Amino acid sequence: MAITEPNKARRNREWLRHLASGERNSLLVTQLAGIAQTLVIMAQLALMAWLINEVIVNQRPLAEILSGFVGLVLLLLLRSGLQILQDLTGQAAANRIRLTVRQTLLQQLALLGPVHLTNESAAGLTSQWLEQVDALQNYFARYLPQMTLAVISPLFILILTFYLDWVAGVFLLISAPLIPLFMALVGMGAERLNQQHFVLLKRVSGQFLDSVRGLTSLQLFGLSKQATQDVASAADEYRRINMRTLKLAFLSSAVLEFFSSIAIAAVAMYIGFGLLGYINWGPAADLTLFSGLLILLMAPEYFQPLRVLAQFYHDRASALGAADSLVDLLEVQPVTASSSSSKNTDSKTAEQNSTSKYALEAQDLTLNYAGRGQVLAATSFKLAKGELLLITGRTGSGKSSLLHLMAGFMQPTSGQLLVNGKTPGSEPLIWMHQQAFIINASWADNLRLAAPNASEEALLKAIEAVGLAPLLAQQKDGLNTLLLERGKNLSGGQAQRLALARALLTPSKLVLLDEPTASLDARSRQQIYATLEALKAQGCTLIIASHEPELEAFADQRLALTDQHLKLPTGIAHAPA
Repeated sequence: MAITEPNKARRNREWLRHLASGERNSLLVTQLAGIAQTLVIMAQLALMAWLINEVIVNQRPLAEILSGFVGLVLLLLLRSGLQILQDLTGQAAANRIRLTVRQTLLQQLALLGPVHLTNESAAGLTSQWLEQVDALQNYFARYLPQMTLAVISPLFILILTFYLDWVAGVFLLISAPLIPLFMALVGMGAERLNQQHFVLLKRVSGQFLDSVRGLTSLQLFGLSKQATQDVASAADEYRRINMRTLKLAFLSSAVLEFFSSIAIAAVAMYIGFGLLGYINWGPAADLTLFSGLLILLMAPEYFQPLRVLAQFYHDRASALGAADSLVDLLEVQPVTASSSSSKNTDSKTAEQNSTSKYALEAQDLTLNYAGRGQVLAATSFKLAKGELLLITGRTGSGKSSLLHLMAGFMQPTSGQLLVNGKTPGSEPLIWMHQQAFIINASWADNLRLAAPNASEEALLKAIEAVGLAPLLAQQKDGLNTLLLERGKNLSGGQAQRLALARALLTPSKLVLLDEPTASLDARSRQQIYATLEALKAQGCTLIIASHEPELEAFADQRLALTDQHLKLPTGIAHAPA
């Protein structure tokens, strides 16, 4: 059931409050530093008013009140120190919260796995992980502490103003509520715009990256101009939303300045007429230069916390807009079984099998997809460690789904599956798709993705093991030679072998390969086969989903999948469950 807009807004606010609760102590220090800073400012203004009163009214020489000027300097230094403390503690708390959110997002993406992420744009996810998480920074570092200061700081000033002159206090008291009211009205519109801002940013990022990646195809089909226009149109829409957000920011500032200026002017007129003797009623007759000047000096400071809050109010709108998308992602449920019996195995079974001699054990394993029905019928098999299992079948028969189950990306509908005697996903494994994962970095950086601490000697040994040593020798910069994204400056077979070399560097002995030789020529396939044999000779357990019949010669077991059931061809070694 779809969540209504009010419920989504409440959900987003609760999520932000939950994040803030984890840094309660640091944010409290930030708020206390701000409150202490307000008290120091009040003392500083009172000292300034006293010095002016002593010089003008009492006509005391400066030498006699020199200690007052020293006190001003000390108060100024203390005020600066408190401001620094407030900023440092607020920023540190916000940084820790951002780190926590990013770690949570990574855990969620790992839990969702490739099954879910195939429908997501890499650029869109990057935008969420970077820009949208960064949008939370100022909410916790500036806006949240300022919310407390905007209430407590003016209250201290108002109490002192009422003590000095209750009429001036009434002027300030009446004007104060109008400012948050209009800020809230403007802020609601800003929140909606920020939600649109982040949704559009994610879409524009994905659209641009897809256009860049498919530039060759777009040129071949004569669609590059249309793609450029589409990106330009989306970017222009993004610009318009940004300008509307900026317009609201100026509007909220104008509202604040309008009401604060009127209030300060009213107080100034009352103080001026009172000191000149034109107002004789109420406390005006008791006004002195010291009290009147102190009230005038405090009037701008009374509105200053609200001014600062207005500046930071759009940080709140940005955070709520970002939270809307982030919470949506965090609430996505991973692909799980449609049956209550979907758990692979309980902890007791896993403990009993933790020393199993089998790399894979399946017992009555089935898998259903919502809206599609059964994609894998009940099947049982066992695969010893160091063996090669070949999974064959036509497209749609469930080969990739079975690999996803083995990797722990999904849970079965029923039955039990153990990997090295444990729940799938409990231990690291090597996953290879038909398109090798190559990033825009050096050979060494690509190899170290799975083994960050691998030495150069180990890298060269792995390169030689997969037969890429002659190719590397031709590179001017050796292991520092730059590779293009997705290995565009390598052939398909070379990219696959580089990915296999990366597998050789990892401690994991379980390798899952999904169509590793698809779209490769005969020579490249033979090179891949030789590399697979080398991996098997090193004791790796290989599970390969492929259409290639040539792989049968290397297989210890073969599973032939159909649309509704699994067949074990005769003549293939198989240990019944």
